[in-house]
Formats: sequence, C-alpha cells, structure tokens
Amino acid sequence: MENPVFLHAHWPAPARVRTLITTRSGGISRAPYTGLNVGDHVGDAAAAVAHNRAVVAQAAAKPLAYLQQTHSTIVVSATEALAALQAGSPLNADASVDHSGGAACAVMTADCLPVLFCDRRGTAVAAAHAGWRGLADGILQQTVAAMAVPPQEILAYLGPAIGPGAFEVGAEVRDAFTRLLPQARLAFASAARSGKYRADIYTLARQALAQAGVRAVYGGGRCTVSEADTFFSYRRDGQTGRMVSAVWLD
Repeated sequence: MENPVFLHAHWPAPARVRTLITTRSGGISRAPYTGLNVGDHVGDAAAAVAHNRAVVAQAAAKPLAYLQQTHSTIVVSATEALAALQAGSPLNADASVDHSGGAACAVMTADCLPVLFCDRRGTAVAAAHAGWRGLADGILQQTVAAMAVPPQEILAYLGPAIGPGAFEVGAEVRDAFTRLLPQARLAFASAARSGKYRADIYTLARQALAQAGVRAVYGGGRCTVSEADTFFSYRRDGQTGRMVSAVWLD
C-alpha cells in the first residue's frame, strides 16, 4: 500500500489544535534525499528543499517556524522564530511554543524524537526536538515550563523516532540519563556488543514528561530505522533527508 505523504497525531486534542508529520513520500528531492526532504542543512539542492517546504506549508495552511537545531535545551516563541526565519537568520533552539495561532511550532528529525504538545483548552502548543543529548539535558521539561499552563492540563504526542531495537548506545548515554531520571535504567537493555546498550527513547521521553508533571502521553510506536520506505533515518543511511513534525492553533 502506498505510504501517505502526511501523518497526524492521534490524541484527544481540542479541535483547534492541528498537527502534521511528514514522511519521505512526495516532494522532489533526489537520492539520497529522495522524497519530501525539508532539511536545508544536509546537502540537498536548495530549490528542492524550498519546493518541499512550500508543499508542507500549503498542507498546513500555516507558516512553519523552522529552527536551527543544536541539541540544546533552548525554547523560543514560534512567532519570533518565524520572524527570524523569514529574515534569513533562524533561531538556535530545539523547541518552540505558541499561544497566538500566528505560526506552527515545527521540529525536524531523522531518528531523534519529535514531541508535540498542547493543553486541554487549546490555548497553547509546542514542539520539541529530543535527541538523546537534549532529552538527557531536559529539553522536554523546559518545553513544558515554557508553555505556562499547568502540566496536568498538557497532552504530549511522541512522533516517529529510532526504535529500541535499533538504538544502540554506549554506557555514557545510559549514565547521562540515570543522573537525571531515577527509573532510566529500565529503558536500557544489554546489546550484543560488550559495553553497549539498546535504548528505548520513547520510555525515556515518558519518564522525562512524568518528571515534568505530564501524564497524558500518546504515540511512540514507530521506528524510523526499520521503516525505510516511510521515514528518513540518519542512523540507517548517514546522508539523508529530514522530516518535520508541526503543531499549531487554528
């Protein structure tokens, strides 16, 4: 069966909260970025990326506030990020929040975990890019705090990321998480190679969100590495494209 171009978060969000998650289907990028690559930092032709981003913007009917992602814990306003992007100087950040409906919070990934947020009343949305480093440093907790709504009113959706069967890491990664999250050891299993572990980024994200007071968590069932026809994967392919996950207020 042909893959859909766009996926959407399956969560009980208010009607005015909209989401869009791209796959590699559609678009005009050529190999090794074949399909709908929106990353302008991976070596793809600029014209192809611009075309692909226009396809996404048309589908969203809302401008996307792309960030200059650096695996940080910096959270910015999506409207400020959009203004900086349009001025040719995207903000260095790994998450954005919006209360105005003026821009879509957006993060690019190709194995890292995209997390979308909203509150139950539909007054705030956010998107966070959670690679292992940002996740261990607290990017999700910082995003929850920046939304400025009670954590118990927040819903979170875990988008497509590297699955536990493919995410092999060293002891330094396990140690980074166990310093932050008391139960993090439960998200690691010994790998075949000595000194290596299989990490479950979805479990780690749920633990981080619980630490921030967010219990309503959805998604977390896809693997970008194994689903080669659907998703870009840096771990699998090295040079490859990027998907975008976005959330906004209508």
